[in-house]
This record gives sequence, C-alpha cells and structure tokens, in this order.
Amino acid sequence: MDFTLPITTGGEFTLSSLDRPLVLFFYPRDNTPGCTIENQDFSKLYPEFLAAGYEVLGISRDKNTTHCNFQKKHGLQHQLLADPEETVCNLFGVMKNKTMYGKAVRGIERSTFILNKDHEIIKEWRKVNVDNHAQEVLDFIKSL
Repeated sequence: MDFTLPITTGGEFTLSSLDRPLVLFFYPRDNTPGCTIENQDFSKLYPEFLAAGYEVLGISRDKNTTHCNFQKKHGLQHQLLADPEETVCNLFGVMKNKTMYGKAVRGIERSTFILNKDHEIIKEWRKVNVDNHAQEVLDFIKSL
C-alpha cells in the first residue's frame, strides 16, 4: 500500500518515504467541534508519540489551504494530509453513508489506524468517539 497527498508542511507526503510507524487518523472536517477537539488532543500528545517512535498525521477531505489555516489557528504540532478526491479515504474504507440532520450524506467515518514501519495496519479503530481517543491510541502504542 502506498499513497501521495498534499501535506501542510508544503509539497507532498508519500507513505513509502516514511521510515517509522504511523498513526493515521481520519476525521470528517476542519473547524468542526469534534474534529477540532480530536486534532487538539493528538497535538497535545504529539511529543509523546514521537518519543515512542511514531509519526502522527490527520487526514480529511478538506483542501490543503483549509488544513493550513486550521493548523495555524489551533497551533497543531502534527501535520495534516488533504484528500479532497477521497483516494486514501477509499483505500482505508472510511467513506460511509451517514445521516445528518435527517438527511442522507456521504462522509468520513472517524477512524484511526496504526501502521508499522512496513506500512501494514496493525490496529484500527472505527466509529471513533473523540473523548480520550488520542490517549487510548498512545496507551496502545506504549503497550507494544
């Protein structure tokens, strides 16, 4: 499995160029309450993820310019990947039909994946509840 997407540091990120394990979390949209909390929680714990040898990347269908503004506004330490074409979202199977305000919509099901340094999925969380999730992921990594 490999992919390349725009990243908030500028340029593009290619999975195969990463030489360490990765926490990849998918969230529906920048600047919404749950997504903001989730990103802030991962950002607060980012130094601990790095100390454990893991990179952390957030991904949504927002454009990279939106990601950059969101990252700056909230002082996020981790980088964000832009997937407006849903390429990687489909690769990980996170696009789902949901109901919002009584209407059927298609969107990202909040999900987190841990990939080992060979980029194989070793753990996944689907239908994530934001509360304490970043800490739960960090605790899992520390238990390995």
